[in-house]
Amino acid sequence: MKRKPDLLWVLVILFGLGVVTTGYAESHWEQNQLPVNASVLQ
Repeated sequence: MKRKPDLLWVLVILFGLGVVTTGYAESHWEQNQLPVNASVLQ
């Protein structure tokens, strides 16, 4: 039995987790930056 499809699924899952983690990090970073920018503008 070939194990190539399993490697493909692992890569797909890792890529998906990377995209989700990056999106979460960017949204969290934007939420933390908004009060700082607002306080600087005031």
